[in-house]
Amino acid sequence: MNTYDLIMKKRNGNALDKDEITYIVNGFTDGTIPDYQMSAFLMALFFKGMNDRETTDLTMAMADSGDRLDLSGIHGRKVDKHSTGGVGDKTSLVVGPILASLGVPVAKMSGRGLGHTGGTIDKLEGIPGFKTAITEEAFIDQVNNVNLAIVGQTANLAPADKKIYALRDVTATVDNISLIASSIMSKKLAAGADAIVLDVKVGTGAFMKNIDDAKALAKEMVSIGKMAGRDVTAVITDMNEPLGNNVGNILEVVEAVECLKGKGEERLMKVSKTLASYMLLASGKADSVDKAMEMINEVIDSGKAFEKMKEFVEAQGGDSSYLDDIDKFEKTEHERIVKGKDLIDFYGLSADKTYYLSECNNEEIGMTSLILGGGRRTKEDVIDLSVGIILHKHLGDEIKPDDTVAVLYGNVVEKTDEAFKRFVNAYKLSDKEVVKNPIVYDIIEG
Repeated sequence: MNTYDLIMKKRNGNALDKDEITYIVNGFTDGTIPDYQMSAFLMALFFKGMNDRETTDLTMAMADSGDRLDLSGIHGRKVDKHSTGGVGDKTSLVVGPILASLGVPVAKMSGRGLGHTGGTIDKLEGIPGFKTAITEEAFIDQVNNVNLAIVGQTANLAPADKKIYALRDVTATVDNISLIASSIMSKKLAAGADAIVLDVKVGTGAFMKNIDDAKALAKEMVSIGKMAGRDVTAVITDMNEPLGNNVGNILEVVEAVECLKGKGEERLMKVSKTLASYMLLASGKADSVDKAMEMINEVIDSGKAFEKMKEFVEAQGGDSSYLDDIDKFEKTEHERIVKGKDLIDFYGLSADKTYYLSECNNEEIGMTSLILGGGRRTKEDVIDLSVGIILHKHLGDEIKPDDTVAVLYGNVVEKTDEAFKRFVNAYKLSDKEVVKNPIVYDIIEG
């Protein structure tokens, strides 16, 4: 077996067998297959595609390229949740405590933010004292005792994916369904959960821009899960505007607290409860979505979910008093209010007419937060956990000149001014009423 023959085989549109795919993945991971050959292979795969069996074999080879987390020491059926990424997506901070308060063990590895998308680990580090790196033994003990632990991904979890993704990023081979699905699922399978609920985002702030591509990705990942013997469900949700009102690390922790107290923004609550309900079904704790929703509402209304979040934060060294008194969180030095008049003037419109928020380039909202200091352009960048955006209006809302559309929070005047220009440019107005997007588009069950 040699790499040249496998590149040619895929270039000619033929399916590779499991051993051939494993040979390619292992060879590239250990350095015996050079970048130039792997680049050629990825381009051949990009144009010729992979069938479901090939995609599953690729996923399993990447999952087996490093450590697999052994969760057998955790009692009960472990359920994980993964989002394909977006702006203002803090659902892990809401869903985790809900499930844990209902007795479902959630052992979660999460990533950091990069580019316009935020990372759960960065948000949690906004809580003073919170430790995102703990030993595997402590991780398992905490899940058994608290039912919830969220830590950063280990360096040797699916290392093949990290190497392959870095190459895809510079060879224009990122946007291929099989490669995207295998990248996501290799890490989830290596993380060891019995069941996985996927939040597949679609829209201007998501990787998948249209519903057909989002459904194709969801079906591919569910198929991989089924062929790998895992229970996988995909929920397709809207990312044409930020999820919730708050964008920014500490600001999103604050909004998660509001959700767990039953006071969250409507769209964020809908997504969080939907994900939690399908996680409950996968855990066997509920036998229908209606029953799951009833259980979820009970732990929110009773305060059990919020108390579980505090217990989880304390278990990982965090100061939970910040959750009881959000005013203790660090404040920014500057704020810039975006008024309806700012958007109306930007587009040269008449102030005498009624307008509605009609479109949002959500990726630009994420970049606005990045400019303020709340995101990374490279993995080495240091972020400002206190900065961000609080939205007061959403798509479909009426906009009048004196209305507050959003408030930008920053610590550097020049960055706040630059962010203001970027934010205003992200929205479009219409003088006709706008139908709001659905928040949950579809459910793909395995």
